[in-house]
Amino acid sequence: MNLNMQKYVLGLVLSLGLSSACAADQPNIVYILADDLGYGDVQCLNPERGKIETPRMDRLAAQGMVFTDAHSSSAVCTPTRYGILTGRYNWRTHLQTFVLLGYSKPLIDRRRVTIADYLKSQGYNTAAIGKWHLGLDLPTSDGMPAEASGSNVDWNGIIADSPIHHGFDYFYGISASLDMPPYIYIENDRFVGECTVQKSFWKNRMGFAHADFEAVDVLPEIGRKTTDYIARQKADNPFFVYVPLTSPHSPISVAAQWQGKSGMGEYGDFVMQTDHVIGEIADAIDAAGLAKNTIFVVTSDNGCSANPSGADALQAKGHFSSAQYRGFKSDLWEGGHRVPFIVRWPNVVEPGTQSDQTICLTDLMATCSDIVGVDYPQTEGVDSVSFLPALKGMSISSTRNGVVHHSISGHFSYRQGKWKLLLAKASGGWSSPRENQAAKLDAPVAQLYDMENDPEETNNLYASRPEVGARLLELLEADVARGRSTEGASESNDVDQIKLWKSGAK
Repeated sequence: MNLNMQKYVLGLVLSLGLSSACAADQPNIVYILADDLGYGDVQCLNPERGKIETPRMDRLAAQGMVFTDAHSSSAVCTPTRYGILTGRYNWRTHLQTFVLLGYSKPLIDRRRVTIADYLKSQGYNTAAIGKWHLGLDLPTSDGMPAEASGSNVDWNGIIADSPIHHGFDYFYGISASLDMPPYIYIENDRFVGECTVQKSFWKNRMGFAHADFEAVDVLPEIGRKTTDYIARQKADNPFFVYVPLTSPHSPISVAAQWQGKSGMGEYGDFVMQTDHVIGEIADAIDAAGLAKNTIFVVTSDNGCSANPSGADALQAKGHFSSAQYRGFKSDLWEGGHRVPFIVRWPNVVEPGTQSDQTICLTDLMATCSDIVGVDYPQTEGVDSVSFLPALKGMSISSTRNGVVHHSISGHFSYRQGKWKLLLAKASGGWSSPRENQAAKLDAPVAQLYDMENDPEETNNLYASRPEVGARLLELLEADVARGRSTEGASESNDVDQIKLWKSGAK
């Protein structure tokens, strides 16, 4: 049975649980994923140490629920996106460190069921608009895989593996980040035009580009395409639109009308523009009369990136992108993966509410399944837990013992309740001290923090509470070995061996 037929059979099996009449009653889902937006960059989440105005996200929070303990599954881009769409941790794949690039091969196996596959099988219209960054099977002039330079890409060919091969009816966006060529829009499985020039928008990232493509135009274009898509939807058919923004990730490309608005430099201006685009999408939902039965989620793929944002200069002005938490994008410390998570759903969620329960961005698939009322195959969404009870003001019932965090260099951390174990001597990422620096200081092989009493992660209890560290390590090892962190039959990881200890093997 070929891959397309497998997806077709899956759709038939799943759809038996939901009639088209029931589908019309299901909520629409708009999932906005900002890029490198820190927890403390949203003013209502960081009122004392947040100096950038974010009125639209603040308003959404007042209209819905804020999760204060939400985490991306990784501290960098590609891995988190994989987790959102599959409900599965990225380190179960071959991607053990870092991220993909603009010409990389697809990370999601065509046989893997995504949240878009699932919702499409339940009668949803599905779309992805924005930054993909999960790899593409690009057409080439010589029939070989795309070169890292893009020199053999056929700009007029058909992309053999794109978002439309992973459950999305429609895709419009770019291959990866705006600091990674190619710099050209993609619609469904075709490039929009050809790359005929070379451009760079960030440092030395020169590469193939469409002559008219400019980084400053991309965020507004994502907003326009999304609002247009929403305006075309009908009230009698639910839709899911995944909107991975390109901002405020580098390059800091601020539209003219937002330059100087924040008083906090270019990064502050870019956050304000991001907030505005999110507000425009919310306005489109409201204008279409769909607000009451639309789940509107705003979150981020990881924490703020310290260097492009100018974190030191921002802090000198009183703005802390990670709020009270330690670290930034790439790190195992909280600033790397504790992210904003705002949900507005007037039919269900009480306005102005807050949940302090721990959730992970892998939880979208189980939550949607809980909402729709139809299970997906047990072999899928193996690291996903429904947070629907929290939206209703109740406790989450989880079969997952804890949440796994992962850094850019592949270092692991495990969180259960108030305890957090880090299998790293330092940040595990770019923040100082880095692992090689900590090794010279003869730092302990691991870290253990009481997140209730020490959310800043300053008092390492690994030596004084060895029994806690040992217990969390055992749970992490089991989650890795079983191929899943939720209840169910064991599954296989995509690689034979996953190395847990990266700094000072244990």
